[in-house]
Parts: sequence; structure tokens; C-alpha cells
Amino acid sequence: MLSLADIEAARDRVDEVARTTPLEYSHSFSRMTGADVRLKLENFQRTGSFKIRGAANRIATLSEAEKAAGVITASAGNHAQGVALAATRAGVDAKIVMPEHAPIAKVDATESYGGEVILFGADYNDAQARAHEIEELEDRTYVHAFDDEYVMAGQGTLGLEIAEQCPDADTVVVPIGGGGLISGVVTALKATLDDVRVIGVQAEGASSVARSLEKGERHELDAVDTIADGIATRSVGERPWEIIRERVDEVVTVSDNEIALALTYLLERSKTLVEGAGAVALAAVLSEAFAYEEDETIVPALCGGNIDLNDLTTVVVRGLVQMGRYVKIRTELKDNPGSLERLVEIIAEHNANIYGIQHDRTSRDVAMNAAEVVLDLETHGHDHVDELLAALEARGYETETLV
Repeated sequence: MLSLADIEAARDRVDEVARTTPLEYSHSFSRMTGADVRLKLENFQRTGSFKIRGAANRIATLSEAEKAAGVITASAGNHAQGVALAATRAGVDAKIVMPEHAPIAKVDATESYGGEVILFGADYNDAQARAHEIEELEDRTYVHAFDDEYVMAGQGTLGLEIAEQCPDADTVVVPIGGGGLISGVVTALKATLDDVRVIGVQAEGASSVARSLEKGERHELDAVDTIADGIATRSVGERPWEIIRERVDEVVTVSDNEIALALTYLLERSKTLVEGAGAVALAAVLSEAFAYEEDETIVPALCGGNIDLNDLTTVVVRGLVQMGRYVKIRTELKDNPGSLERLVEIIAEHNANIYGIQHDRTSRDVAMNAAEVVLDLETHGHDHVDELLAALEARGYETETLV
């Protein structure tokens, strides 16, 4: 099983490619939770993710014959970039199979680092099956995203950094997809810090480890569905599974809404951009998915920052909804002059800002002498939304909250 010595050996190889990322105290999140929250900003890593650590370690251990034949891997995006950069720096040809709907930003970045991208399948598991076919056909070395001891050891160097930067850490919170990161991090932390607790976090729509722990054996999901595409795997790796069962203290899940809220708070409060998978650790802290004490020192690992800008808008809007800062409502008006003006006056009286209005007198869902109105509103919190809706109801408007 993976050891501290393996991770320390990996560090010498990884340091040539990866950088040491900051660990910073967060006033905002400490105030919000009552804990001592310190963010491990791995989203500032080269390629925007921790994945460069494991990829660099694995490629550094290839034989000359393996380097000449090239490497192949499958990835939802972050591992792809890590392999592409590490391989290019080592002079090794790399092919990467990514799901057909992988974020455009991650596909473009992988190609910019020198990797040849092949788009295939609906998710990571489909892409992996195709990558293994290419492995056999072209005699390439498969660089697994998580189920490889060299990759796990490389990811474990993140744990060494946390131990050095925050030796008084009580709890470290780590995302779980295939399990390579947490297996390396927990091994490093348990061997270097006394009484540290390691919490794993999954998205509810990709909770393979949580399900496996419930069943007492490794379980594969039929499908995954989450905004945290970086951890959207149907199953945990065999090697990480054994380490997680033995060394990780607890595994919890968070919803996509909780992930979106954490991501939005990070943007607004910490001026820090992460992807969905990079926000799950903080989401677990903010949602109190696990129990912690006041003033407990908690380190959420923000493991990636490679979010597609098209997805960012959707996620931020969802986060604002969770904060009560944005609401979309539908109502009906009599199709008379001045009806819309009177509705807008009520909204203005209650200090809500109108982003947009859709006024439709041809909708089949309303009477012939009525019009449907949909309003996008900026609000100041859940109490403000409740106050506004109550005021509209008191004036005779029936409203439906759409988001």
C-alpha cells in the first residue's frame, strides 16, 4: 500500500514541473462558519489543477522504451492537461481521450500543452474504454488518472505541502472522484501530522465512494450527473478504494446547489475562481456536511480552477439563487394600459432591481384579456424575496417562482 516514502520520492520528481501553491487564511469563511478556515489554493497550480503532480511523477518513471512509444490516457479534462504538459516537457508523445462533451476550455488547453485530443463517449468511463483500445493497438503506456501508485504518490505531494504550511490543521477536506488525490493526501497527512482528520467529499450525482462505503464493497454507478465534471467518475479506483477504507475518516456528499453556492462565494468573497470540483470541499464546510467545532482549523483543498466560461454563468446564477440574490417570477396582468407600470412600481417600492422583463399577451397559458409577465430580479437575500412576493400577493398578483 502507498507509503510516505513513495510520496517523498515523488516530490523530487514533481518539483521540477509543479509549483508550491498558497495556503491562506479566509476571514470571510471563518466568520461565516465559526471555524478557522484556511484555503489550499491548488487552483493556482500549473494547468490549473493538482493533476500535474501525479502525471509528472508517472511520466518521470517511464523507461526509455516506454517514452519512445508514447503515452495514452483518458480524462474529463484536468488529468488531460497534466499529462499533456508533463509529456511535452519530457519529450514524450501523448494522446488523450476525453468525453465528447468535455468543457471546451479543457480541450483547448490540453491541445495547447501539446497533447493530441480524441473526443469519444458520454463520460469518463466511455473515454477510458477507448483509450485502452488505443493502448493495445499502438503499444502505448496508459497513464491512469487515479488508479496508479505513481500517480497517487504524485498527488500526495499536495498533502506534504499542507502539512508544512499548516501543521496545526485539525481537519483537511479533499474532493473525491476516482480517489487518487485523497489516497495520496491522506497517506501524507496521517504520516506527518498528529490527530489530523481527513474528510472526503463527493457530489451527490457522482457518489460512488459514499455508495461503496454503504455497501461495504466497491460499487460502480450506472451514470453520473453533476456540475463538478472533474470528479464525475462512475467508480473509485481499486487501489484508492483500499486506502480510503483504511485511512479516510469520513466521506460526505454535497448537492450541485451547494457546490454552486460555494463557487459563487469564492468569487465574491475571496476573488478566487474555481471549477465545480474545486468548490466541493468548501461546499462541505459551508453546508456543514460533517460536524466540526468552533475555532477548529479546517483546510478545504480547492483542487481545480478550469471552469468553462459558458458554464460559469449558469453556475453563478444558481449560486445567486441560493443566496437569495436573484429570482425569476411569473405573473399575469390584465391586458390594460398601465397594468405593467403598476407592477413595476410595486417592485421599485420594495427596492428590487429588474434585470429583464418578458411581456407576452399571446401565451396560450393565459386568458384572452390577459398577458403573461416574467421578471428577472436582483434581490438582497431570502427575506427580501419573501417580502416582495408577499407584497405582490397582497396587491392581488398570483406569482410563480421559476428559479
